[in-house]
Amino acid sequence: MLADRAKINVRGGHGGSGCVSFRREKYVPHGGPDGGDGAAGGDVILRATRQAADLYRFRRQHHFRAGNGGHGKGDVRHGADGKQLELAVPVGTEVREAGGRLLADLAGEGAQVVVARGGEGGRGNVCFATATRQAPRFAERGLPGEEFWLDLTLKLLADVGLVGLPNAGKSSLLAALTRARPKIASYPFTTLEPNLGVLEVEGRAVVLADIPGLVEGASRGVGLGDRFLAHVERTRMLVFVVDGSQGDAVAEALATVRRELLAFKPALADTPALVAVNKVDLVPAGDVASLLHAAGAALPVTVPPVAVSATGHLGLEDLVVAVGQTLAREEATAAQPLDGGRTGVVLRPADDRVARFSVLHEGDAFRVSGGALERLVAKADLDNREAVQYVQTVMEKAGVSAALRKSGARPGDLVLIGEQEFEFA
Repeated sequence: MLADRAKINVRGGHGGSGCVSFRREKYVPHGGPDGGDGAAGGDVILRATRQAADLYRFRRQHHFRAGNGGHGKGDVRHGADGKQLELAVPVGTEVREAGGRLLADLAGEGAQVVVARGGEGGRGNVCFATATRQAPRFAERGLPGEEFWLDLTLKLLADVGLVGLPNAGKSSLLAALTRARPKIASYPFTTLEPNLGVLEVEGRAVVLADIPGLVEGASRGVGLGDRFLAHVERTRMLVFVVDGSQGDAVAEALATVRRELLAFKPALADTPALVAVNKVDLVPAGDVASLLHAAGAALPVTVPPVAVSATGHLGLEDLVVAVGQTLAREEATAAQPLDGGRTGVVLRPADDRVARFSVLHEGDAFRVSGGALERLVAKADLDNREAVQYVQTVMEKAGVSAALRKSGARPGDLVLIGEQEFEFA
């Protein structure tokens, strides 16, 4: 079974803590601080590759952790960086937060995104030595890595999508045109997952996708239609396959499929398309022309509808020529190679590490928000008096106290920074 959806939990490595240490050497009675820095934790990275066929590996394992950063040591020895964790996902994978926000669209070979950053390492006491603070007895703690639940969705990257009602003969047509061997039977919904095949068109390989049958209401999830339709989005062209043996029902069948496509995504109206009237070997010879005319009227396309028979191998060459013409026209319009020139689009913004902050009222308290400031407080050992004095000095120089006074804070008011609470004085 094609695994086209997965839910995973990723966590960056924790940062290592800085070290409090002083030189202890013979004949050096007043050795200074020499505590090294902790290292950053490793990141969790998703990388798109064609070597991965689907998301099956994530059905057996859901939690992924990058390596933690090493702690600092004496003699100014820094910790070792946490090992990055790189997860291979198939090309065409969309990455979303659990709430649905799109983080990245990995639509090209090698496209990657950092989905969980490792925590920062803490600085050792050697970093806090100054002319007036020559023997600092505090260091910073490492920060935990980011942790998220992510939803992964695979949308196949195919050149041609075969769409139609159940039992229209899409799988038979795929088998007749390519070396793919999908399951073929006479009952509806034989195909429960997309099948891929490669067709040679004018000396170039074209990927065909057999999309499972769509029924009325597919765009609302009827018959798993919403999951099947997701694979149509990235195709360069569509081939509407209709059962010609249904006679007058051909026009309504085409209208139903097109209606569901547009209800799912209106932009699909601009996707180049053609119509293949299948099973013409079951239609009287004199009725084929009227069927093609009815199909062309129901779904106006640039290339006239093609009469084919997947089982009787009739009209397949005409269909291949029509597909080649449509792709060539689309290629000229889009001015891109046949492989689509697809690249990954990463939407996640870069981390903001500047020292900006804001002060907002939160009930009876004042919330101070700012990435750099919150990390400073999170790293501080607030049980250490020297560390608290250092944090207060940094915040004073950054203008936090002035901003609080301007916002109306009075001595004794509660101040929130990250997960810590302070009393304004």
